[in-house]
Amino acid sequence: MSQLSMYNAVDALPRLLSNLEHILKKGEANAKDREIDPQVFLNARLAPDMYPLKKQVQIAAELVKNAPYRIAATEAPNYDTTPETFEEAYELITRAKKDCKAVSEADLNGKEGREFSLKMGPRDVDFTGITYLSGFSLPNVHFHVTTAYNILRHNGVPLGKIDYFGGS
Repeated sequence: MSQLSMYNAVDALPRLLSNLEHILKKGEANAKDREIDPQVFLNARLAPDMYPLKKQVQIAAELVKNAPYRIAATEAPNYDTTPETFEEAYELITRAKKDCKAVSEADLNGKEGREFSLKMGPRDVDFTGITYLSGFSLPNVHFHVTTAYNILRHNGVPLGKIDYFGGS
């Protein structure tokens, strides 16, 4: 039986992006079936002060990409783009999953207790590797994937709970 390690705990993140991709593909197909301009869905938001779907995708991808690099104390690749099409969203998801998986097991394992701070707005927030992953990264990725799901569901895309888990 394998032990839970930082490396295999981080590996949950790319799976969440795969689930997001599944949700987006259902949304894209629904827009086509209903003859809705895909931009309607990509720019939809749940409330006026919330980010639109395309920005939810960007933030989820950034969170997944950044997590292993921050835990390992290495520099993450820089993304400076918000997807403007479903195709660009899929490309961003693929890139983030690849970059997340590029951080090696040796670079992650044993970093559970590594202390570091991140600038968040006007303040610095202190983390350890495990508190960053379990108390910040995973909940935030779930939030943005859930928000993307809710935006599409609110716009009439027939999604169910199983779709949140990638349709499997």
